[in-house]
This record gives sequence, structure tokens and C-alpha cells, in this order.
Amino acid sequence: WDSPLGLEIKSIFRSNVIGLPQTEPMFTAVFVHPQASIKLLTQVRNLVYVFTLDKQSGGSKFLQKRISEDTKQKINSDTSFFQSVMKDEYARGQEVMYLFGKTESELIHNLKQNKERILDYFNVIERKRLQANLLSTKSTTGFTEMLSKEVKCELSFPIGYVLADKKEAFYWFRQIDANMDKDIFIAWKPYVSEYQLLPDSIVFWRDEIARANLFEDPENPESYLLTEKVNADVFARQMSLNKNFAMEVRGLWKTNNLSMGGSFIGYALVDEKNSRLFYIEGFTYAPGRNKREIMRELEAILWTFKLN
Repeated sequence: WDSPLGLEIKSIFRSNVIGLPQTEPMFTAVFVHPQASIKLLTQVRNLVYVFTLDKQSGGSKFLQKRISEDTKQKINSDTSFFQSVMKDEYARGQEVMYLFGKTESELIHNLKQNKERILDYFNVIERKRLQANLLSTKSTTGFTEMLSKEVKCELSFPIGYVLADKKEAFYWFRQIDANMDKDIFIAWKPYVSEYQLLPDSIVFWRDEIARANLFEDPENPESYLLTEKVNADVFARQMSLNKNFAMEVRGLWKTNNLSMGGSFIGYALVDEKNSRLFYIEGFTYAPGRNKREIMRELEAILWTFKLN
């Protein structure tokens, strides 16, 4: 766990979540010896086994006994073969990943080259788990039906969200309690050029939406939200969101009077049939609280978005 291989594993799973105002690890990674009791292993959702064939420690020998001779031969002969996944090994709904190599240096090389792919695998798993819980509730189906009828799109919400505002080409949903504020909004406009999907264009449009619709105090239109660009970066990447090309943006927001701030994640995508550009976003205000899991939940909600 404290060797170069262990340090590489920690650098992957404990890497910082981007777009948060404070440092938070992507996952909570805890070392457990491979021969730990089965009861302990049934209590975790995500389990990662790591071993290399050149090590003869008790834990490595234990793991090597779990794989076939054919698998060992493939590990010895194919330097690109370093990963395998299983489901429900010790508990229902559990994800298990095996990371292995002929030598420690070979495995470290593969981990460095595939860090994002490994993280994406578990991030997608966590998102699907959240969505399964989210879609199991019928309490907010009215919002989904309203959007389907009026906007020709779908979005599912967990219990507790309310419709905060509704204007032409803008819908805003919120869940507020004493400790945090979680927000989802949808906006759209005519799609005229692929240049509208450039990160700078999306952020510019986001600020237009926020200035016109999102206020710290609804009675004070000068207390609007805007994207933090001076003291923090906005991160952007291309992806496919439910089979639609999308541009993801993550970063920090603040009010123009600097009294509030937090994290946001948004997606811009094109409704080609109706020549519309959509922007959907989740943002939170949760002072003094860790925001990793809040942003995971907002991301899971956004990933239920579909065009009718």
C-alpha cells in the first residue's frame, strides 16, 4: 500500500474532484488485505483487487490462486491485458475490478495510461446506482410529464424538488433545506452553429441565463449568479449523453456581490429535429459541507435528460 504501486492506486482513486471549491477525493480508498473476512467484503459497493505475478507476498499468492492458468499465461504474454471486472462477487450490486500485471512496473505503466478510464468506470457505476434510486420514486413524475408535454424533453427528479420558476425557454427546479440548496435548470435557444458548443460560448450563454433568471434575492435583480473565471478554471470535455453529443462544463459560480458561491455541472447538447440548443445544469449552495456526493446526485439527475 505504501509501495510505488500502492501510491499509484491512491493517486487514481484519491484524485481530486474537479469543480469543487475545496479539495475532495474522487473516492474514499481504504486498504484491506485480500484474505480479510468475507463479511467485511460484503459491506462495500466497489472492490478493487491489485496484484502482480512477480510478487510472492501472502496477499499476492492468495489472489494468484483465484485466477486460471490461462489467465496467468495471458498476463505474461500480453502487456496490454491488465484489467478485468466482475459483478456481485460478495454482495448484490457490488462491482469488483481486478488490476494485474506481469511486473509491478508494467502495471504502474498501464495504470498511468488508463487512469481516466478506470475512474470513469466507477463514476458511471455510482451514477447508475443513484439513478436507480431516483427513478424508483413516483413523487415527482408530474415534473417529468410537464417537461415532456411543454418542452419535448424528459428529466427525472428525486423527492423534494419543487418548480421554482418557469419562463419562456427556462425552467428552474430546487430542493432547499436548512443545510443546502440543490438546483436544476433547463434552458434552450435556436441552434444556428456548431460554434455554440465551444466551451467559451457555453459559459457566455450560461452567464446570460444566470443574469436574467438566477438571483440570491429575487427582489434584487442586481444579486445575480455568474461563473467564477478569475480564481478558478472552468473544465470542459466532449461526451455522449444518452446518445446525444454533448459538451460538459464544470466549475464554480458566485453571486456578483460575492456573498454566495458553490459548484456547478452543466451539459450543452443539440436537439437537431427542432433546431434547438439545450443547456441543462445542476448547481449547489452548501456552505461548510463537502460537495462531492451532492454533485454526484445532480449529475445523476442531469443524465436522465432525454429528447422526446
